[in-house]
Amino acid sequence: MDRSLLYAAAMAIVTGFALACGPSNTNVNVTTNANRSNANSGSTLGNAANSVSNTVSNAASSVTGTSDSSFVNEAAIGGMSEVELGRLASTKATNPEVKKFGQMMVTDHTAANNDLKALAAKKNWTLPTDVDSKHKSTMDDLKAKNGADFDKAYVQEMVDDHEEDVKAFEDKANNATDPDLKAFAQKTLPTLRKHLDAIKDIQAKMK
Repeated sequence: MDRSLLYAAAMAIVTGFALACGPSNTNVNVTTNANRSNANSGSTLGNAANSVSNTVSNAASSVTGTSDSSFVNEAAIGGMSEVELGRLASTKATNPEVKKFGQMMVTDHTAANNDLKALAAKKNWTLPTDVDSKHKSTMDDLKAKNGADFDKAYVQEMVDDHEEDVKAFEDKANNATDPDLKAFAQKTLPTLRKHLDAIKDIQAKMK
């Protein structure tokens, strides 16, 4: 009789111990799995954030990351084009303000072109001697227009060109690798901003 009671008591203790330990192990496993899931989610979100950041950085670089040599080439071609189109506008425009602006383009961009040529000679850089096919096409299109159509097309072209020029020169004024090129960009930038303001004012009056 005593042995039966002892056996029953032992079984009760073992059963109670099993019940006490079972839920605890389950909670530990659930918590561990949840932590692992949260860690994986955090890693996924972190990777996604890095991907977006890299995409934005690459996009910014594609806009402002022109090399010094490419900038010099584009500045030389753009400068020659501005002079040729300015000569065209100074003789073909019917609006007196457009004609005057064209004359200013010839004067100011000839001076800037000469500065760039002097810098190129100092650095032993080779500059293009003629405009590219894109600018030639623009010139041909403008030559085919007359009267108010010419004035409107020329003004729009100058707005577009100088908006691009200002952005490019602002970039090199801050980020050019060559210090002399940076100085050239800094010197020329105020003139380009003046041109952009002037042509936008003319365009507003024409509308």
